[in-house]
Amino acid sequence: MKTIRFIALLTLLFSCSQTKTSDQNQTYDTAAKAVAPKDEDFKTIEAQTESDTLKGSLKAKAMGIIGNTTITINYYSPAVRGRIVWGGLVPFDKVWVTGAHSATNIDFTQEVSIGGLIVPAGKYALFTIPGKEEWIIIINRNWEQHLTDKYDAKDDVVRVKVKPEVETSRQERLRYVIESEGSSEGEVVIYWDTLEISLPVAALKK
Repeated sequence: MKTIRFIALLTLLFSCSQTKTSDQNQTYDTAAKAVAPKDEDFKTIEAQTESDTLKGSLKAKAMGIIGNTTITINYYSPAVRGRIVWGGLVPFDKVWVTGAHSATNIDFTQEVSIGGLIVPAGKYALFTIPGKEEWIIIINRNWEQHLTDKYDAKDDVVRVKVKPEVETSRQERLRYVIESEGSSEGEVVIYWDTLEISLPVAALKK
């Protein structure tokens, strides 16, 4: 009789242990699903002239088509929040990630021409050197890096000098837009604060 009771007790303990483990696994699965990246994490930043209350830099994405080339830009979008941006938050004459946190990525599905040079299809980092009168836009091979920690000019594919334009309205959050002009030409445009900076891009295949 004692043997039967002992076996019954072992069976009960084993059953409770299995239930606890199952509950733990379910909890872990739920937690994993909760932190898994979602498509909605990548926001499209719209034209915005008023301050927002969100803190930090938003994870953002811009997509567009020039010719038969799809261009995708992934970046972090900081906000002005009443700060002096140019020459303050963003210093002049220094390489800037043109976003926040990590290197801004630009991806071309087909080869394109930028600044008269051919840029093969693939993913790159997009850096800039802001100036008071002139900017330098840089396409760099090392697309996966924190800010400009590992930036090396030896990895530059192309550098293009452009003139910034002053807008009459203020863009609160940094915003990228891909604009198509004609069958094979277009621009990658950067809007932030009161400046607009445009990078001409030509698709090599219509």
